[in-house]
Amino acid sequence: MRATALLNQLLEQCAADLGLHKPDKAVIEVPKDKKFGDLAVNWAMALAKETKQAPRPLAEKFAAALLASSEHIAAVDVAGPGFLNVTLSPAFLQACIPAVESLGDRFGSSQNGQGVRVQVEFVSANPTGPLHIGHGRGAAVGDSLARILRFAGFDVEAEYYINDAGRQMRTLGLSILMRAREIGGKSKAEDFPEDGYRGAYITDIAADMLKTDAGLLSLPEEEALERCRIYGSENILAGIRRDLENFNVHHDVWFSERSLTASGAVERALRDLKDTGYACEKDGALWFTTTDYGDDKDRVLRKSDGSTTYFASDIAYHADKFRRGFMRVIDVWGADHHGYVARMKAAVVALGRPEADLDVVLVQLVNLLQDGRQIAMSTRAGTFETLSDVIAEVGTDAARFMFLTRKSAGKLDFDLALARRRSMDNPVYYVQYAHARVCALRRRAAERGMEFAGSGDTSLLVLPEELGLLRTLDRFPVVVEDAARTAAPHLVSFFLMELAGLLHSYYAAQQILTAELPALAAARLRLLEAVRQCLKNGLNLIGVSAPTTM
Repeated sequence: MRATALLNQLLEQCAADLGLHKPDKAVIEVPKDKKFGDLAVNWAMALAKETKQAPRPLAEKFAAALLASSEHIAAVDVAGPGFLNVTLSPAFLQACIPAVESLGDRFGSSQNGQGVRVQVEFVSANPTGPLHIGHGRGAAVGDSLARILRFAGFDVEAEYYINDAGRQMRTLGLSILMRAREIGGKSKAEDFPEDGYRGAYITDIAADMLKTDAGLLSLPEEEALERCRIYGSENILAGIRRDLENFNVHHDVWFSERSLTASGAVERALRDLKDTGYACEKDGALWFTTTDYGDDKDRVLRKSDGSTTYFASDIAYHADKFRRGFMRVIDVWGADHHGYVARMKAAVVALGRPEADLDVVLVQLVNLLQDGRQIAMSTRAGTFETLSDVIAEVGTDAARFMFLTRKSAGKLDFDLALARRRSMDNPVYYVQYAHARVCALRRRAAERGMEFAGSGDTSLLVLPEELGLLRTLDRFPVVVEDAARTAAPHLVSFFLMELAGLLHSYYAAQQILTAELPALAAARLRLLEAVRQCLKNGLNLIGVSAPTTM
């Protein structure tokens, strides 16, 4: 049983013995300062008002009860107005090693999400150009989140929403057609539409089309546009699929926006909103009254010319998600969609679901640095760093890990030089090297005929550094649980950097294979093998490899 679960169980029993109950705002957390023990508890303070008792005397009652309740509790100190600082026994921490050994690749997993179907929709870039580095950050966040949720026992489906309808797709078709006409001598460069897509990839697609469709330039305008739209979107989407596969990203479903209109799903959703009073006709248009849910103004669903808006399609899309049986829906969006969150949550309520059934993870912009200078990026202007270029330059592992070195809602400076560097100031190298370091130790131990796991006496692991490693190992399942609950995959990468740092420090300070006693060497080998397993499991959750040599 991990530390927080054990302490929660003991506290509930102590509360019952004192004639109390678990408070609504109960908190058990790891204190920032190690001098305050292993875990900090607010129960006495949370119960003080309800029980009409001073929090500190109540905390002292809890402290005495906890100390008497279990041999796993080494000390309980009352701090400040009534916090409980709990220190666990070395024996409890040492027991984490056999727990890791017994679970192996499943250490850190749980069944917390058993029976809960979750959909994670991410990337969903318009098929109007190659994926750029900003899409890559969303891909790393979404794919890692799907992995973490599965590890926590949820039934997860990863989905890509193909925005293959609307004006931007017509603009794509027109851009390709105009480049084809340039190549065929039917128009000049200055005839190219001002709002067209100008990247070199448009010219390449146009040239490829002319090789297979010689009659393209003689077709009527609308037919030529449609052919260019279809050919271009299919070509670009194939490239997107290829880039994501190379980035170790998997989608279970690729869902077409156009299918919503074709199936009548959009009209059906609008009709349902009208029938339930969430939409009304005004000035010849159909409006969704999102101001009733905190939005700054009502939003148009169907314009006066009869065309529907993106918002209408998005409502129909989310109605389809819930119709498919998902109980929790997570959308990974760019931070520029921040203003869209309130109206989408209002739509979820209008669909008859609790607002909490929709989570939106916002992913901030990425500033790509080359030689200390920021690289300007614009899909329409064709000046951007593609994800495939970044992968080719730094590799999938480095790119994925770097994307998760900050909270997704915070801006990220992606330093290409740092990501390429094989040094300890490169975060991915720092963590992967910790794993490889233990693997090298395993090989040296095998050469000496030393047992690496299962035979060492863990009770010999009493140094502060050893207990610190054990304390951190024990916390891994909680980190996974928190990352799944809060849709925050960066918690795993932060944890990995912390664990790797402890391992590197311990390795530098202590003798392992040449410890003064063979039994101590065996115990330390066993500890480091447990750390290696945890590092491997965590790296897998964020889609990064765990190399055995570096």
